[in-house]
Amino acid sequence: MARTIGIDLGTTNSVVAFVENGRPETIPNPEGSKLTPSVVIYTATETVVGELAKRQLVTNPGDGVRSIKRLMGKRFSEVSGIVEDFPYKVVEGDDDRAEVELGRGAVIAPEAVSADVLARLRQTAEDYLGEEITQAVITVPAYFNDAQRTATKIAAEMAGLEALRLLNEPTAAALAYGAGRSNDEIIAVFDFGGGTFDVSILQLRDDIFEVLSTCGDTHLGGDDLDLRLMTEICDEILQQTGIDPTQDSQAMARIHEAAEKAKREISSVTSTEISLPFIVADSKGPKHYTRTLKREDFVTMVQPILDRLIEPCEQAIKDAGLTVDKIQNVLLVGGSTRIPRVAEMVKDYFKREPNRSVNPDEAVALGAAIQGGVMSGSLAEVLLLDVTPLSLGIELAGGVFKPLISRNSSIPCEASRKFTTVVDNQTVVLVNVLQGERKIAAENRQIAQFRLTGIPAMPRELPEIMVRFQIDANGILEVAAMDLTSGQQTGIVVEGYGQLAADKREAQKAVVEAEKAAIADEMFARFAERRTRAERFQNSIQRIIEAGGSSIIEEDLKAMKETMFRHDLAINDRDELGMATAEERLQELIDKYSSYLAVNDALGAQFDFKPAANEGIATHPSMTDDDFAAEMKRLEDEAHAAVAANQAAKSEKAAETQQPTAAGAGPGGGAAPPPLEEEEDEDEMKKRKRPKAMKLIRDDEKPKFMEEGIDSGFDPANFAPPPPPPGS
Repeated sequence: MARTIGIDLGTTNSVVAFVENGRPETIPNPEGSKLTPSVVIYTATETVVGELAKRQLVTNPGDGVRSIKRLMGKRFSEVSGIVEDFPYKVVEGDDDRAEVELGRGAVIAPEAVSADVLARLRQTAEDYLGEEITQAVITVPAYFNDAQRTATKIAAEMAGLEALRLLNEPTAAALAYGAGRSNDEIIAVFDFGGGTFDVSILQLRDDIFEVLSTCGDTHLGGDDLDLRLMTEICDEILQQTGIDPTQDSQAMARIHEAAEKAKREISSVTSTEISLPFIVADSKGPKHYTRTLKREDFVTMVQPILDRLIEPCEQAIKDAGLTVDKIQNVLLVGGSTRIPRVAEMVKDYFKREPNRSVNPDEAVALGAAIQGGVMSGSLAEVLLLDVTPLSLGIELAGGVFKPLISRNSSIPCEASRKFTTVVDNQTVVLVNVLQGERKIAAENRQIAQFRLTGIPAMPRELPEIMVRFQIDANGILEVAAMDLTSGQQTGIVVEGYGQLAADKREAQKAVVEAEKAAIADEMFARFAERRTRAERFQNSIQRIIEAGGSSIIEEDLKAMKETMFRHDLAINDRDELGMATAEERLQELIDKYSSYLAVNDALGAQFDFKPAANEGIATHPSMTDDDFAAEMKRLEDEAHAAVAANQAAKSEKAAETQQPTAAGAGPGGGAAPPPLEEEEDEDEMKKRKRPKAMKLIRDDEKPKFMEEGIDSGFDPANFAPPPPPPGS
């Protein structure tokens, strides 16, 4: 089988590794270094990648691109507020894509830049190994979302590589640390790189690597420390000379180089010299900048940034269901962990010395090579159980998010659930796929949207629609929806990030924001359910009023209208006691007239009656009880037949007129179709006449006045068809 290499596609530097004689090894580049700078220079005649490109960046900053990983899979609307932080011009491309505009006017996509870096790594491996390389395991931050992962796969394809797997960076580092060990331990992988930060909690048992949880920040890395030091230098130059260096791209390139160099040196010594001769100039001549940077001054400067490292650690341990004292080892990964202050913070938080047994610059690539060796058959099989970082689900009626796959679920994984429609004769449903932790759908990240058409026209809540979520080993999501009555199905694979909606917050921040807004989200979900229940009551009461007309007792008619008004008022005022009281009274009225409603709905009969006192069945003033019972039996039999015929006619007509396009929602057409409702559990359904609205609150969290479900009204479609008459 062809050799599979492992690639750590980093923000600042990238590394390529392979497996030889059962051991992973990193491959040096032509310059003799095992770290290849993730920098690309685009000249008019050639593309330069790596160390040479990094050197040319100082003299030719306009045509150079670095730290492109931070733009992978991003839309311009996501980064428009921070474009000034990038050392190149970020512009808006087609479909709101974030792209890079070079100094000579050319525009290039982030995938193309990453593809050039990957192509260079591939060439390095081929030259070193003396064979063609077409397959690779490529690592990505654990908190990369679907769009960013897909963009990475596209870059690999452009570089002529098949990405056999996208492996989370902390998981890869754990493989490098734990492969071949027989330890049974729980470890934390603290991965602080050039552009991203991840922390993962894993349990290692022989050759089983189980990820218990992961958390992180895709905009926290060594680049942020460089930027902070650059800002300090620029401010001092402006103060000393009166000249703003940020207006000179070459000066900024030199300042960035000096800041990065000082950051590295201050990790080994207690002070370093920053010298930038001829950094700016005015009419009086060139100006120079010199400063001695002490380690304590640097730490004070960047401490607010480093403080952001702790919150993801707390979240990861909480998600794993552990406490800090249960962590037996802490593995440091990423070049930024060489900063002494970072190691001190890790030691203080985890109450133990961090493990430095693996090279923090090479560990991720070595782990990717091990996984590549397993997939190519050159290494013994290991069981790798990774997780998905955020919950995935759909939007339900009322704007509520319903997760199908929860955060930190082991991947690959699959989940499915039944849902139903929200309006009568709805033939199209909109499946809005979301990623996040908020119960309010609009506060989560939309990652896909599609429509399921061809649903037979039926009363609301009768269709059964199965929605299935599936995540493969690379973290790529596939969603499918199927109407169980007609067999119609459709789905989508989340691949093209150009169709993804903007991410309003970082993935790690989504978890924190969800916790902060938990009470508000719970209230939103509760009142969304109330609104859905209110619509059902209104529908049932309106049908009773239309069907009964003057036959409804005047006092009851007045009570219906008055109670509906009080119900609406209570909902607007968010008066839960008032809502519960109104719903209880409305349910009594619905139960009182439900039998008559069933007959009139089916036949349209104007059968004058008055409900008997203290009874829930209808009686006719001119009939005996036996006569009325016989008449009701006859009418019910005819009602069953009429309902069956009516539904068959509707289904046949819908099949003839159903349009496969996205236009037309249901009975009204033209607008977007309503989202789905969640079907009730079978045990609950047995207790009720028909399903209620979606359950938005877990049973153990429901307030007392919501413990008993409501009945939304009698529907003749719920009757089973009667047996045929004898002799028919």
